[in-house]
Amino acid sequence: MFKVGDLAVYPAYGVGRIVSIEEKVISGEKRTFYVVEILKKGMKVMVPKNNADQKGLRDIVSRKKANEVFGVLKERNVKINNQNWTKRFKEYQDKIKTGQIYEIAEVLRDIHILGMKKDLSYGEKKILETARELLVQELAIALSKSEEDIRKKIQKCLSDHNS
Repeated sequence: MFKVGDLAVYPAYGVGRIVSIEEKVISGEKRTFYVVEILKKGMKVMVPKNNADQKGLRDIVSRKKANEVFGVLKERNVKINNQNWTKRFKEYQDKIKTGQIYEIAEVLRDIHILGMKKDLSYGEKKILETARELLVQELAIALSKSEEDIRKKIQKCLSDHNS
């Protein structure tokens, strides 16, 4: 699936580079792992090769999918979850943990819309920033643009909600 040097997305951590493929003996069983260095965090994670899919390790999205994310961010006819903050927080975290770019875009959009109606809590602001950074990083790579250009485009999509 992946080879050394490939870029991949690991859920909730963002984009990483496959720096090695290693074999380890665990509980008497030989297993193969992708060693992924998360670019923004400088940390390494080991992902079992045989179930990398279930762990959510995936390729960077295509240009087409990347451009579709901006449509998700511009959507206005969305129902914001008005349940209590704890349930909303868990729902947002679960979406981010999927590592799926559309889900992350929905979290960013929904919290942004919520922030236009009320002051966001510290936790909401943290999730908003996490979702934004995960999107910026992957979209910049997928679209061969600078992270600053992507940040501006995301902000423009979100600002269009005000019109």
